[in-house]
Amino acid sequence: MRTQVAIIGAGPSGLLLGQLLQKNGIDNVILEQRSGEYVLSRVRAGLIEEGTVGLLERAGVRARLHREGLVHEGIEISFGGRRQRIDFRRLTGKAVTVYGQTEITRDLMEARSTTGAPTLYEAAAVSLHDITSERPRVRYRKDGVEAEIQCDFIAGCDGFHGISRQIIPEAAIRTYERVYPFGWLGVLSDTPPVSQELIYVNHERGFALCSMRSQTRSRLYIQCGLDDNIEDWPDERFWEELKLRLDSVAAAAIVTGPSMEKSIAPLRSFVADPMRFGRLFLAGDAAHIVPPTGAKGLNLAASDVYYLSQALAEFYETKSTRSLDTYSARALARVWQAERFSWWMTRLLHCFPQDTGFDRKVQRAELEYLARSVPAQTALAENYVGLPY
Repeated sequence: MRTQVAIIGAGPSGLLLGQLLQKNGIDNVILEQRSGEYVLSRVRAGLIEEGTVGLLERAGVRARLHREGLVHEGIEISFGGRRQRIDFRRLTGKAVTVYGQTEITRDLMEARSTTGAPTLYEAAAVSLHDITSERPRVRYRKDGVEAEIQCDFIAGCDGFHGISRQIIPEAAIRTYERVYPFGWLGVLSDTPPVSQELIYVNHERGFALCSMRSQTRSRLYIQCGLDDNIEDWPDERFWEELKLRLDSVAAAAIVTGPSMEKSIAPLRSFVADPMRFGRLFLAGDAAHIVPPTGAKGLNLAASDVYYLSQALAEFYETKSTRSLDTYSARALARVWQAERFSWWMTRLLHCFPQDTGFDRKVQRAELEYLARSVPAQTALAENYVGLPY
């Protein structure tokens, strides 16, 4: 098989890249080791910036997003038994949209199927070859048959544990990492949201977050230990603990119900530099991970796709490699801004086991300053709604 761009991974970044390339007349093939059903079963983030909304519109998947997405013009920060609203619209003129990653993936899958562009699900034993040459190749096994794709470029959109980054020689790439000493216990339930906007909670018992997927479905989190197990957290215990961390008004507003999904996710910051090796370009979680506190994971993947799709379109239109050559630097400049913000939000809102009394007092002073300072609120709002591409 011959194509212009081989895309490894059919998550939202791979699907979005494929759709944008198709819109530019650039042939591409997506390979995914899992089934389409498995990809859709993964519960992930659900908050997108205006820039991401614009890319999805350009990809031709705007209808359901605008019909079902919830536009949020602010968030609330809870500490000391009270809440401080951060008004995005007033401070920045922008907003964010709550729309589940599963729904984005579904929309992109359906849009791709209408174009007839190939997505090879359950492609096993994927391997990349000759990535420093002008004719890289991708080998894989599908339905027991060995096959090969010849291409001009490879986009590694296969996540943190995928093969794309792993094939890059250690001497050619540098990684930066911070692992946090806690995790998030997340629950999805068919219950109405606690509030019409997200509530981020700083509490002596640990962080909490009340968010939603729709007006009837809530996504809720509490900080937990890395050694905690799902079995340690029956629904009743989760709801009780969440109430203890909320202010009295929010706690009274909770409608409890059985969990549809429950998971524990460790928190990590990770960056690989550069995001290119030869004709292989990394995008999304293959190149970087952020803690979910700042809602940047999916949005960073989208900005990578923006830079990469523009660079590939320029190459095929003009034969210039200028934007391809600067892709990594441009993407990483925005990545590090998001890493900084996500680290700051995580540090502001969580209980760190090693914190001293001094550290906790400084954290509280930071929250108090945020509550009374318009410039501080503006800085938070500018980063949360998304920095420009």
